[in-house]
Amino acid sequence: MQTAQRIISGYRRKRIILCVMVAITVFFTTLTVRFILERNLNQAKIAAFTAHAVHSLDKLLLPLQSKRSEVIPLVGQPCASAHLLLRKQAASLQTVRAIGLIKEGMLYCSSIFGYRDVPIASLQPALPSTKPLLLLSTDQSLLKNSPVMIFWYPTTPDGQNGITEVINIDLLTNFTLEPELPLISSASLSVGQRHLVYGQGVVDALPALKDEERYQQSSGHFPFTVSVLSPGATQLALRYLPSQVPLAVMLSLLVGYIVWLATADRMSFSWEINLGLAAHEFELFCQPLLDANTQSCVGVEILLRWNNPRQGWISPEVFIPIAEEQNLIAPLTRYVMAETQRQLGLFPADSKFHIGINVAPSHLRHGLLLKDLNHYWFNSHPVQQLIIELTERDALQDVDYRIVRELHRKGVKIAIDDFGTGNSSLSWLERLHPDVLKIDKSFTTAIGTDAVNSTVTDMIIALGQRLHIELVAEGVENPRQAQHLRQRGVQILQGFLYAKPMPIKEFPRWLAGWTSPPASRNKRMVPFMPL
Repeated sequence: MQTAQRIISGYRRKRIILCVMVAITVFFTTLTVRFILERNLNQAKIAAFTAHAVHSLDKLLLPLQSKRSEVIPLVGQPCASAHLLLRKQAASLQTVRAIGLIKEGMLYCSSIFGYRDVPIASLQPALPSTKPLLLLSTDQSLLKNSPVMIFWYPTTPDGQNGITEVINIDLLTNFTLEPELPLISSASLSVGQRHLVYGQGVVDALPALKDEERYQQSSGHFPFTVSVLSPGATQLALRYLPSQVPLAVMLSLLVGYIVWLATADRMSFSWEINLGLAAHEFELFCQPLLDANTQSCVGVEILLRWNNPRQGWISPEVFIPIAEEQNLIAPLTRYVMAETQRQLGLFPADSKFHIGINVAPSHLRHGLLLKDLNHYWFNSHPVQQLIIELTERDALQDVDYRIVRELHRKGVKIAIDDFGTGNSSLSWLERLHPDVLKIDKSFTTAIGTDAVNSTVTDMIIALGQRLHIELVAEGVENPRQAQHLRQRGVQILQGFLYAKPMPIKEFPRWLAGWTSPPASRNKRMVPFMPL
C-alpha cells in the first residue's frame, strides 16, 4: 500500500523529470532553430553578394551593347575622321579604356593612340574571330599586364573586320568583388578559361579549395561567371552557435518553470483523485454494526477504498487528508452518496437498519451537505436510516448548526465519529445534539490493558448515557472487549471480531451467514482503513 510521502514524492519526481526534459528539449530546439536561421541567413547573404556582383557588372557592360551601333559604321573609315568619334564614345561610356577599329586583321585606329598599324593577333591571339567574343586578358598597350576585359564584335562574315572595346575591369572588380569577411574570403570573375581573382590578378585556374565552399553565379547577358569562396553557411553557423547558448539557457529555464507551474494541478495527487473519481476507481466497502445484546446486524458504516491502477491500493489515511487539503473531500463524499444510493438494494429494506456515511464538518457550510443529500439521497426515498458521521479531522466549530437542525427534521441522525480523539468538547455536544457517539478504537483496544484509557472509555460511556446518546464502540477485536462494553451498556459494536470491512457487493452473502469471514479479493487482503 502506498504512503502519502512516497506518492507525493513520486509526483514531484515526475514533475521534475518532465520539467527537465522540456527544458533540455527547449535548449536544444532553440540552438537548432538559431543554427538553421543563421545558416539560411548566411546562404542568403552569399547568394545576395554573388547576385549583386553579377548585377553590378551587367549594369556596367550593358551600355556598351546599346552604344555599339554607333561605333560599327566607323569600321573602314580613315582613322583621321573616325578618331574623334571614338574618343567621344569612349569618354561617354566611362568604363571603357579604349575602342579599336580593326580592318583585315589590323588594328588601324585606337581611341587612345589614334592611327595604328598593328596585327590584332599580336595583341590578343584569340582575335580576330568570326563570332562575338568576351575575353579576360591583360593590357599589352597602355597599362601593361593590368587586367582588362575585351569585347570583340565582328562586322564582316569572315571576321577580319570588327571593333574591340577594352574595359578597365580591375577598377570595377575592386568595388564589386571585395570580400566580406568572415562570410566571403575570396571572389573572382571568370571568362572562358581565365579568371580574375580579387587581389591576385588574372590567372588560368581558380584557387584550390581549403576547407571552403565555392558558390558561383553566371550572368544572363554576358558569358562571365562570378565565383566566391566561403567557409560555408553551415560552418559559419556552427561558429555562431556558442553565442546563442545564453539565450537557449534562459528560454529553457523559463519554459521549464512555466511547465512546473502548469503541472501543479495536472501532475499532483489532487489531479489523481479527480481522475479516480471520473474513472470510478473508488470502491465502496462496508463494515457491519452489531447489536451488543442480540448480535444481529443493525447497520453498516460505508467506507471508501481506492485501488489505483497506476499506484495500487492507496490507504484512506493517505488520500483523505490530501483530499481535505485540496477541497476535494466534498466530491468524494458525493461519490459515496451516489454509489450508496445506487446500491441500496444490497441492504435490508428496514427503517431500523442504519447506513452511516462519513462527512467532514466543512461539508455542512452554506447548506452544501443538505443540497447534496437532496440530490443524492432523499430523491430516492430510501427506507433505511441515514446516519451522518461527522469526523473530527476538521474543527466541529465549523459546523452550521442550522443545517444540523434541518437534518434532524428530515430524520437524519448525527453521529460524532472517533469521539475523544479530535476537537470535540462538551459544549459542542450540547449544540450539536448528536444522536450517536462512536467510541474510537484506541479506547476500545485499551480495555483490559491500559488503566488510564479504560477509565476514559468508561467516562465516555457514562457521558453518553447521561445525555441519552446512543453509543457505538469501534475496533472490537476480542470477546473480552465486547463483554466489557456490553456490561457497561454500549448498544452497538463494530470491529474485526464480527467482520472486517468488505466490498459492499459481498454484504448480502455475509449477512446470510455473518460468522464467516469476508472473502478476500484476488487472494490479497483488502485494506481496511476507514474513511
